[in-house]
Order: sequence, then structure tokens, then C-alpha cells
Amino acid sequence: MVILETKNLTKVYGKGDTQVNALNGISLTVQRGEFVAVVGTSGSGKSTFLNMAGGLDVPTSGEVIVDGKRLDKLSEKELAVFRRRKTGFIFQQYNLIPMLNVYENIILPLKLDGRKADNSYVESITEALDLNSRLKSFPSQLSGGQQQRVAIARAIVTKPAVVLADEPTGNLDSGTSQDVLGLLKLTSTKFHQTIIMITHNEEIAQLAGRIIRIEDGRIV
Repeated sequence: MVILETKNLTKVYGKGDTQVNALNGISLTVQRGEFVAVVGTSGSGKSTFLNMAGGLDVPTSGEVIVDGKRLDKLSEKELAVFRRRKTGFIFQQYNLIPMLNVYENIILPLKLDGRKADNSYVESITEALDLNSRLKSFPSQLSGGQQQRVAIARAIVTKPAVVLADEPTGNLDSGTSQDVLGLLKLTSTKFHQTIIMITHNEEIAQLAGRIIRIEDGRIV
């Protein structure tokens, strides 16, 4: 089943001499449960693509369809609800809330959406990510790898249609990076979670099930 589709996706910034064509007709499909790595050099357009896929930015032209919904047809309010319920984000900087403990950080997207946590599902996530012993700890008490595990748990707790990971190991050493990537792969297989990961690291990309290369805003 196709969970994400883009059709002739373009994004242009600026005008005239300052015009930048960040995306030049990106068309692709991602199946439910796939773990896809999007690779490319700095400025290739891969992060712009991720922002479009997550509804964080609006394309100049083309379509983004996630779980059967065209994002350009949604109002701002509908798009905000869509992002909360259908997308999970994992960033390089973790973006955990310092005054909330691990458990509170994980279930935060559910609370913001007015939903109750599925305790059995949360427990299965924290067990898989080896976080059960740290649920009452605060981010400042965790290593970088542990904080990124919390970020992964938070991203999948809403059972989103797709998880978008932007350089998720950028702040981690090589050993911890391998651990975190292994856990990302685990979430893809154990929880049938669709993951699209942006990276410039070819070695990291090899752990994904499929690699898509973007250069100069095009798939190559």
C-alpha cells in the first residue's frame, strides 16, 4: 500500500538573479512499512523534500499525498492536525522538553492532540528502545543516544502514517549512531512503521531498505 506519493514536486525560492530551484520535479512513491534513505550533498534539496513530505512547507507546484490525503487541499488548521496525527519527526537536535521527564516527553504529542496514551503500546515502544528504566529521568540526565531514543519513541507514539528523520545521527558518535539506526530499523520492522530518513552519510544510508539519491533538486 502506498503511504506517501509525490507528483512532479517543485520548490522555488526567490526571484530573478536570486532564484533557487530547490526541487525540480520530484516524483516517487513510498510503501507502508518501508525504511527509505534520501541521500545527497548539502544543498541538493533533500531537506526541502522532507519539509514538503511533512507538511512543514508548501510546494511551488506539484502534489504531496500522505495516507490518501493531498496536503495542498488542507486548510492551515487541517494541516496542523494532520502533522500531529499522521507524521512523526526526528531531528538532529532531539528537541526534547527539558522540564518534562522521559515518559512525559514521549506522550507529549498525544496530550497536545487531546488523546489518551495507549499504555500497552507505549510500554512496547519503551521496552523495544530500552527506555523502561529511564522513564522518570529528565533529558539533562541522559546521553545523546538515549535522548535520540526518546525522540524516536515520541515520533512513533501516535502511530503516524510516516516518520521523517532529518540527519537523526548528526550529533552522535559512530558507535551510538549505529545503535540508533538499528533501533530505527527495529521500529520499521516491529511496528510496521514507514520511515524516510535524510542523510549525507553513505554508510548510514546502507542500513535502509531503499536509497533515493537527490542532486540539484532531482532524483538521480
